[in-house]
Amino acid sequence: MGYLIQDTTREERERIVAESLGNISAACDGCSAGIAEMYQPYIDGLKELAEINRQFRAGYVSGDK
Repeated sequence: MGYLIQDTTREERERIVAESLGNISAACDGCSAGIAEMYQPYIDGLKELAEINRQFRAGYVSGDK
């Protein structure tokens, strides 16, 4: 099974995100509330996972303060 938008349905993308994030209720120590929202553009078919992850990491590797 692929992970690209063109290879998945919306339901499959929802399942991929849910299974990847595990406990997304933020009811545990160290859980980040709202992290699933970051992947909504993927679920909606607007951005690929790689693009979302690249944008998230950009602030950490750019050296910008």
